[in-house]
Amino acid sequence: MAKLAVVLMSLGGPDSAAAVEPFLYNLFSDRAIISLPNPLRWFIAKTISSRRAPIARQIYARIGNASPLVPNTEAQARALEVALSGETRCFIAMRYWHPFADRAARAIRQWGADEIVLLPLYPQFSTTTTASSLADWHRAAKRAGIAAPTYALCCAPDEPGFIAAVADNIEKALAAWPSE
Repeated sequence: MAKLAVVLMSLGGPDSAAAVEPFLYNLFSDRAIISLPNPLRWFIAKTISSRRAPIARQIYARIGNASPLVPNTEAQARALEVALSGETRCFIAMRYWHPFADRAARAIRQWGADEIVLLPLYPQFSTTTTASSLADWHRAAKRAGIAAPTYALCCAPDEPGFIAAVADNIEKALAAWPSE
């Protein structure tokens, strides 16, 4: 049976108060976010991240000083492994904070995957999310020497189930809205 690796991809988030500023720097130094040449992009990223970090730290302090995105994505990966069973392993690759695509690529190479499915967890396509994460994966996979066939499952804004879930949430919010 073929060994299938599924890579769940997302932005990531700081895992501590100390990680807030470097997370923001990684975000704003991405060419997909700020499309200026270096060193101008790096300077702008450093300026934005250092100024925004104190406010962001206060926000993260209200939820335990860390983003829940990585633990939630790990839980999704484990649940997906159970649902898929067989020779399938799920890995996570965050774009702007740990665990990065390089770590996932090395683990997949070591495991010996025969095929890889990339699963960006962004519901819509954007160059600043999906495209950036996919490009980062391809760079990491090349660096790790991965030659397995790789497929991307991308973007669900027109999937009936996604539309129904969004519409249901909107209807619930509207029903709770005070009438005049």
